[in-house]
Amino acid sequence: MLRFLNTQHKRKSAAITAVIMTMLIVAMFFVGMRYLDPPEEYGIAVNFGTSNFGKGNQQPVEPIKSSVSEETPEDVPEEVEEVKTQSEPEKVQAKTEEVATQDTEEAIAIKKEKEANRKQEEAIKKKKAEEERLERERQRKIAKRKAEERAKKAKLDALIGGINNSKGTASGGEGDDNVAGDKGKITGDPNASGYYGNAGSGGNGDYQLGRRKPLVRPKPRYICNEEGLVIVRIEVDKNGRVIKATPGVKGSTNTADCLLSQAKAAALKTKWQSDSNAPSKQVGTIKYRFSLSQ
Repeated sequence: MLRFLNTQHKRKSAAITAVIMTMLIVAMFFVGMRYLDPPEEYGIAVNFGTSNFGKGNQQPVEPIKSSVSEETPEDVPEEVEEVKTQSEPEKVQAKTEEVATQDTEEAIAIKKEKEANRKQEEAIKKKKAEEERLERERQRKIAKRKAEERAKKAKLDALIGGINNSKGTASGGEGDDNVAGDKGKITGDPNASGYYGNAGSGGNGDYQLGRRKPLVRPKPRYICNEEGLVIVRIEVDKNGRVIKATPGVKGSTNTADCLLSQAKAAALKTKWQSDSNAPSKQVGTIKYRFSLSQ
């Protein structure tokens, strides 16, 4: 033991350590932590009593005799019951609001469906009305055209004496109508295929192609109840053959299809003088006058 305290510094350190340890032991016995006997409980302190109900400011230290209080425990359940009763309307109101919301959504859906059906019905009615209007317009045009045809026919009958005033002895009939009679003109050709007016073949000035003259001038067929002037633009080669015909050019007074088609056919059959000095496509015109009178 002495060999560890062989120096002055070690002996001084050992003395200081012994003093400190002695002081700590003394402090542990006299200045240490205190505790309660019995130890203090943790939590909330509860007032002394012998029942679940009480009234007054005087605290008894022993159990008291039972007595009927002004407010019995039986009243408490009644208050609870009253609270429950008061909560009922809230539930009913919530259910009512839910049902009202559902009714409102259904009402909106039904209203939208009715509105869609109404618009669809209006569209159908509008379409039907438009179809009826177009049909009436078509029938009006047909009636107008038939009236015009009857008027022209009546005018033609008046010019030639009329079928009803005819004093002929022959029987039968010929024509492309559904009315009995012999369609045509008294001065016409029985073998001709046309039924209406005169189709002019053109006199001086009706055929124009520079200095070249027409050699063959076929007449157009008169197959419809129309009259007027049809001008045909033609292109003729050096041999005098019409290679192109365009009817109804500027100056024409009637461009009915039946007149244009026959005028074009007649122009294409026209034969002109040949001319080796002429252009390869010489342009000219032919005028056809269609008339319902004699």
